[in-house]
Amino acid sequence: MKIHLSPPDVGEKERALLQDAFDSGWIAPLGPHVDAFEREMCARLGVSNAAALSSGTAAIHLALEILGAGPGDEVLVPTLTFAATANAVRYTGAEPVFVDSTRASWNIDPDLTAEALEDCLARKGKPPKALIAVDLYGQCADYDRLAEVCAKYDVPVLEDAAEALGATYKGRAAGSLGIAGVLSFNGNKIITTSGGGMLLSDDEAMVKKAVYLATQAREPVVHYEHEAVGYNYRLSNLLAAVGRAQLSGLDEKVAARRAHNAAYREALAGLPGVDFMPEAEYGTCTFWLTCLTVDPAALGVDRETIRLHLNERGVEARPVWKPMHLQPVYRECRVIGGEVASDLFEKGLCLPSGSNLTEEQRERVCAAFVEATKGQRKGGLEACWARLPKEGDCFE
Repeated sequence: MKIHLSPPDVGEKERALLQDAFDSGWIAPLGPHVDAFEREMCARLGVSNAAALSSGTAAIHLALEILGAGPGDEVLVPTLTFAATANAVRYTGAEPVFVDSTRASWNIDPDLTAEALEDCLARKGKPPKALIAVDLYGQCADYDRLAEVCAKYDVPVLEDAAEALGATYKGRAAGSLGIAGVLSFNGNKIITTSGGGMLLSDDEAMVKKAVYLATQAREPVVHYEHEAVGYNYRLSNLLAAVGRAQLSGLDEKVAARRAHNAAYREALAGLPGVDFMPEAEYGTCTFWLTCLTVDPAALGVDRETIRLHLNERGVEARPVWKPMHLQPVYRECRVIGGEVASDLFEKGLCLPSGSNLTEEQRERVCAAFVEATKGQRKGGLEACWARLPKEGDCFE
C-alpha cells in the first residue's frame, strides 16, 4: 500500500459529530457547529474573532480586500510558498512582490523585507498594501522583526498560518501573530474539514466585514439586497462539525508529526549531505511536513534520484515548494533575492509526515531513502543502513 505524504487523520469522533450535524437538520451552510468551531478556535489561539470559510485562500483574499488591496498596489509575499498565497493577491488586482527566505528558518527574510519595502516606496511613491508572512511547513516566521520593519511604513502584516496550526512563536499561537491570521483545513493539513479555512483577528470590524463579503454581501433585509460584490466563501455546518472533532485532537496530531521528524533525523543522521529544515529557536514547529535538503556532491545522488526511488517503493515524496518567482505565471513579477529559495527547491524533499503514519511505514520510508544511496555509500552510510530494518522486512 502506498504511503502518502499527509493523508487525513479521522476517526469515530469525526463520524459522530458529522452524524450529529446531519441529524440536527442543519444541512445548509452555517449552523451551530460553525458557531462552535469559531468559538473553540478563538479560545485555542487566544484571538477574539473568527470567520469559518471555504478555504484558506478565501481567507487571504478577503483579508487583502478588506485591507484595501487593488489595482496599482503591491503586496509582499515570500517566494517560497504555495501558489494560493500569491494567487489571492492577484484576485484583488494587486501585484505580488516576492521576497527570498532566510536559511535559518526557510521563512521570509526580514532584512530583505526591509529592502523590498524601500524598493516599493522608491518606485511607486507609496509602500506595499500589506505583507503576507507564511509559516512555512509548520514553522512561524520571525514576526517581531517583520513587525518592526513594517511598522516604519505602516504596512500591515497578514499571517498565512495554513501549514502551522499548533505551532508557536515566543509562546504565542500561530494564527494570532498578524493583523489577521489565516488557517487552512484542506485534506492534507494538520487538521481537516475536507476543505475549509478560517480568518481570525482581534479586529472585530475586520472579521464582521469578512463574514459579510463571504455571504455574497447580502444586506440584512427580507429581500435579497446587495450594495457590494460578495463571495460564496462560508464553511458548511457539516464540515465545521468535522473540524470541531479534529481540533479536539490537535495536540496529539502535532505531537505525532514532531515525533516523525525526530525519528527521521535519527534514522538518517549518518547520511552526508542530508540536512533537515532547522527549527528556529524562537518557537515550536509543527513539522507539518518533514523537509530536508540533499547535497549531491556530498551524498553522491541528488534529490530527484531519491524521490523517484521512493516513488518506485510506494512512498509519496515531493520537492519543497517551487518558488513563485520561478513559476511561469509569475515570471514577470519583481523578486528581492531568490537564491536561497531556488537552492532549497533544487535540493529540498518532503517526506511522509501524516499524524496517522505508523512506525512500520516510517521505517519503510527511511529504508527506501537509504537504499537510494547504496551504490554511493561512504563514511557514515554503513552505520545509517545498519540502524534500519532489512530490506525484505520493509518492502514485503
